Amino acid sequence: MRLIISFAALFLSVILLQLSNGGIAPLDALSGLASGFTAAEVGLLGSAHFVGFFIGCWWAPRLMGSIGHARAFAAFAAAGAIGILAHMLVVDPLAWAGMRIMSGLCVAGCYTVIEAWLQAKVTNATRGRTLGVYRLADMGASLCAQLLIGVLEPASYVSYNLLAILCCAALLPLTLTRVAQPATPVTPRLKPMMAIRLSPLAAAGVVTAGVTSAAFRMVGPVYGQEVGLRADQIALFLAAFVGGGAAAQYPIGWLADKFDRRWVLIWLSVAAILACGLTVALSTSGTVAVFSAAVVFGLTTFPIFSVSAAHANDFAAPEDAVELSSSLMFLFAFGAIASPVAVSALIGGYGPPAMFAFIALAHLALSIFGIWRMRTRRRAPRHTRYVYTPRTTFILGRLMGRTRGGADDPPR
Repeated sequence: MRLIISFAALFLSVILLQLSNGGIAPLDALSGLASGFTAAEVGLLGSAHFVGFFIGCWWAPRLMGSIGHARAFAAFAAAGAIGILAHMLVVDPLAWAGMRIMSGLCVAGCYTVIEAWLQAKVTNATRGRTLGVYRLADMGASLCAQLLIGVLEPASYVSYNLLAILCCAALLPLTLTRVAQPATPVTPRLKPMMAIRLSPLAAAGVVTAGVTSAAFRMVGPVYGQEVGLRADQIALFLAAFVGGGAAAQYPIGWLADKFDRRWVLIWLSVAAILACGLTVALSTSGTVAVFSAAVVFGLTTFPIFSVSAAHANDFAAPEDAVELSSSLMFLFAFGAIASPVAVSALIGGYGPPAMFAFIALAHLALSIFGIWRMRTRRRAPRHTRYVYTPRTTFILGRLMGRTRGGADDPPR
């Protein structure tokens, strides 16, 4: 309890930030459609978010070194609030894309500050519990953010103002905390080819996770509206995906620690293909069936990033963990930037099922590649410990520390 209280300001900032910026993506999709945007233009907004996210991941550690943690957090949060407030001043897809770059910058920058702060304050004895509370706060707020769409009116000043208020409120706990700011962390070197060199399958899995997650969360509202869901039902549709992903972490983690992780990735991809088919097949069978399919889709696709990250860490030396984490995040951002534009264009040309056809093809390619890699590299490496890995910043590997396995872990 003392540990939770000491980090209360950071966790409250995470919750408020996630509520604000987690809600902007589906609100933008519905608002864009209400304002006459095409599906491709709505997809552009999702891709723009991840462009800003990537810039923020790279820039935030450097800005912290110049002005400190609290001021850097304030700058990024202000950028996010400005991006949200400006939406109803200029209703244009290209202008909104620029504003979404600011929201992506805000998310990456603020999370970088929070994770750097946590990393500097935790010890090996408290790291696991701190990360557990951090993940709970992040995942719970993400789930609630999707539900906000049920009460926020699309293309409304009030809706965007409420999200901007939440973004501004995220400033208060961290900037008013009396806890001393930590020293600036060393900026990790960005090595995009590192994960590919260590494990091509893990790299492919991370890209596939980026393609899947970004397509569903950024363009999912377009799909929901196309199949006849109301705004409040779209909120539950998106929340069902996040909830399914959260529920999958423990059982998939157990499987990934017990069996060859390559087979776990392959079977997850096969299950994801079946989930894509199930989602399309049940799209006209009522809301309960649609929500159930979204839960199954989250169960099968959400853990792929963490399993891929664990598989890559199996081949990495302990001193390479931070650079490997940044490499994986780069590959995730690469897939996440490309997929919303591609999926929205496919929906515009071929209808709602095209989104899940695209995702299914990505997982089919991953499963085939995984089988080929097993023939190429027949022996699986020694397992590090599986942990749920949030897709947040380039410095996450430093915060994870030895929770993946290291000198302090018992022999396995």
